[in-house]
Amino acid sequence: MQDHLPQSVRVERRPVTETESRRANGPDWDRYADEYQATHGDFLGDVGFVWGPEGLTEVEAGALGELVGRDVLEVGSGAGQCSRWVRSRGGRAVGLDLSHRQLQHSRRLDQETGVAVPSVLGTATELPFADDSFDVVFCSFGALQFVAEIGPALDETARVLRAGGRYAFSVTHPTRWMFPDDPGRPGLTASQSYWDRTPYVEVDDATGRVSYVEHHRTLGDWVSLLADRGFVLRRLLEPEWPEDHDRVWGGWSRERGLLTPGTAIFVADLP
Repeated sequence: MQDHLPQSVRVERRPVTETESRRANGPDWDRYADEYQATHGDFLGDVGFVWGPEGLTEVEAGALGELVGRDVLEVGSGAGQCSRWVRSRGGRAVGLDLSHRQLQHSRRLDQETGVAVPSVLGTATELPFADDSFDVVFCSFGALQFVAEIGPALDETARVLRAGGRYAFSVTHPTRWMFPDDPGRPGLTASQSYWDRTPYVEVDDATGRVSYVEHHRTLGDWVSLLADRGFVLRRLLEPEWPEDHDRVWGGWSRERGLLTPGTAIFVADLP
């Protein structure tokens, strides 16, 4: 969940490759990690699990199912807050993230909380784990929006997940892509097609290099991606914005959240 626009960048909408996405988003998160943790760390909790800016917790959602004694992988783990919470509930959680700096924050929180999360540097499209290694794989606003080759990423998830395992992930609600990323009233007026899947790209004016990428999939795209790999969709959660929740996080806000969903949470099983 990014909420920044670096200076001296231009925004484009154009196709990008997986290599471009990875080269942009890893260093971008390295640059942004300190600010991200300083700004949002209290909201996330050092040993906490929220699914999105609305503040829906895993205690409330129950998306992961039973955790005690289960092997759990978090893809796009950041500083490991969610995995740390899983470990506090008896699960054997492991984290994976593309950002080295985020993993340094994870190590810091390991030491501060006394709840250590084994974590590795890697990408969702090439998970460095053996087949059938995990009972649960999850991603809380993590890697999936930053991956161009989403098919291979879900193939990898299915590969490392044991039969009968659970897969749960949250992303920006796909309908949000119709609107400007503005927490105020301008963010309530649709300005582009929901079916336009052209990636959002930020380019550094000084170097001409792609510095940040996000990819859009519709609700139907996500359902098809899961079904094509044998997943059975159990639930689709669209958290409502709490009436007393005033936090502004990038394009998420109370003004928008009371009218339109900002987060989609998919819960699926691998028979």
